[in-house]
Amino acid sequence: MIKFLFLLLFLPISLGAQELTCDNTNIQDAYNLAVNTMNINVRRGILAAGGDYGGEWVRDIAINSWNGASLLRPKVAEKSLWSVTKNRDTIGHQYWDRMIWVIAALHHYDITGDKVFLKQAYECARNSIQQLEEQAFDKNYGLFTGPSVFNDGIAGYPKPIDNDNIHSTYILDYPNAKSIKCLSTNCVYYEAYISLIKMEKLLNIDKDLSELFKEKAGRLKERILKYFYNENENSLYYLIEGNGKVDKYQEGLGISFAIMFGIVNKLQAYKILQKVQVSNFGITSIYPAFPRFSKDKPGRHNNLIWPMVNGFFAQASIIAEDKKSYDKELEGLTHLALDEDKGDYQFREIYNPDTGTPYGGWQKGSLTQSCRLQTWSATAYINMVDFGMIGLRFKKEGIVFSPYLPPTIHLLSLKNIHYRNAILNIIIKGNGETIKSFILNGEKQKDAAINANIHGENNIIIELI
Repeated sequence: MIKFLFLLLFLPISLGAQELTCDNTNIQDAYNLAVNTMNINVRRGILAAGGDYGGEWVRDIAINSWNGASLLRPKVAEKSLWSVTKNRDTIGHQYWDRMIWVIAALHHYDITGDKVFLKQAYECARNSIQQLEEQAFDKNYGLFTGPSVFNDGIAGYPKPIDNDNIHSTYILDYPNAKSIKCLSTNCVYYEAYISLIKMEKLLNIDKDLSELFKEKAGRLKERILKYFYNENENSLYYLIEGNGKVDKYQEGLGISFAIMFGIVNKLQAYKILQKVQVSNFGITSIYPAFPRFSKDKPGRHNNLIWPMVNGFFAQASIIAEDKKSYDKELEGLTHLALDEDKGDYQFREIYNPDTGTPYGGWQKGSLTQSCRLQTWSATAYINMVDFGMIGLRFKKEGIVFSPYLPPTIHLLSLKNIHYRNAILNIIIKGNGETIKSFILNGEKQKDAAINANIHGENNIIIELI
């Protein structure tokens, strides 16, 4: 099976998919490789987490839909999103990451405009948040408990959360993990509230509840800033232990989400990015490494490169207007995917931050694998290009364009984008981020945007200066 999948990676992109060309052929190759990686991981209509995984994680389904599948494969994204719910009534599986589904569901609607999906998604999300408010909310802190979004392995947590007398790798098998509160997870809860508010406004069905969600979102944002943000240090901290101790490690995903969701403002975000520690190939998941790990034996959910994190960090860099940080992440993941001594034309799950080689890291005395054909590594790259360079901003009213071409790129073309009832062909010329002209079907437009009711085939040319 795996040999067959590898052969498919090098076939031309199938009809109906985005087709990217670029005067930087490495970007072109990596993007098209990412699209093929996502496509070959569709199994029975559901997007699997990777070549060595199934599709049972809410976070994988949500992140992959959000970063690529909702635009590239909307039917697959929708079926995948519903596959991790309980009869479309509540979100299922591991409790702490469920709310990331809500963010992905709203994004899916912004792309597709499917009101039937939106109504069902709102009801499912509303039921789920109310359930989790009862089960996972710490009233003393005003924060939600639970592990960080994707770190389900104990290697992602310091002592005394880790316990030498327990040999399981699964975080919930550790009693000291029960009441921890993590930056990334609470950022997701905040954005889930915001997403629910937006859903309700679109549906106009539950105004009183929406007002309550607005109040809760505001209070949660205040508590995140109170407990995780240090303005004097320009830092965001990783987690709070059950005993109240704050672990001041750098969590790449949490920092990214705090910036992306507007929990910190743009000035705060930019200052935070100037203090962030980044490896040769981009930000690592957790920094610095915990004392029980070393350069020779780095931990799995620890000071290693997880490309999914890098994709979100790149998006946060664009939002914070730190193009140098974005450029570094784009260049780093391009090399990790393509270079012969690294991914060798494959998106892997995890990489060593010093050498760039695929490396799964250590956990409970065992060296784990870096899994093959990892979907969220591929969709991270898709989003790096679609959000970062093409500048696609999906709104209920349509698409707003905010493109950016790094110094090494002067021409980028993305064709055959299926958006609602339209096909878009986009050419971007020049350099930088200032739009000189936005031309739609031969006519210069006042705004760099298209309406959601656009239909047929449309040609867009954007010139930058």
